[in-house]
Amino acid sequence: MTLDSLRPHPGSKRAKKRVGRGQGSGHGKTACRGENGQKSRSGGSVRPGFEGGQMPLYRKLPKRGFKNRFRKVYGVLNIGDLAEIRHEGVVDLATLKALGLVRKRHHLLKILGEGEIQRPVTVRVHAISETAKNKIETAGGRIEIITDRGQEANIV
Repeated sequence: MTLDSLRPHPGSKRAKKRVGRGQGSGHGKTACRGENGQKSRSGGSVRPGFEGGQMPLYRKLPKRGFKNRFRKVYGVLNIGDLAEIRHEGVVDLATLKALGLVRKRHHLLKILGEGEIQRPVTVRVHAISETAKNKIETAGGRIEIITDRGQEANIV
């Protein structure tokens, strides 16, 4: 088999329909647009959501909610996952990203209390739940909270 012997599958290539090129072509005169009406005119199409003058659905429904510009998106890790990590030293966001436990797009880290931990571990996080905090401290671990300038630690 050579490159010049390659051919597309039969029926996979279809010729473009040429319209408005004389009556003998079979697609002349109205160029497959029918007779009259808005869709037969040049530039004649209705915008998305237009319902022929009837009050459209997007205007019938109420506006709801907003997008918080200051929302913080945390990479989340449970205590059970933290217990399975065999890492000496401080466990932080960079470590967890390297291990593939937190997605690369997350810039903040929060630990939640699902699961159990027996060995002491030191974690450096931006936020931690109350149950996770208690479980780590009971196991003899330490928690370092990373705070923004002038803000309190985020223990939720």
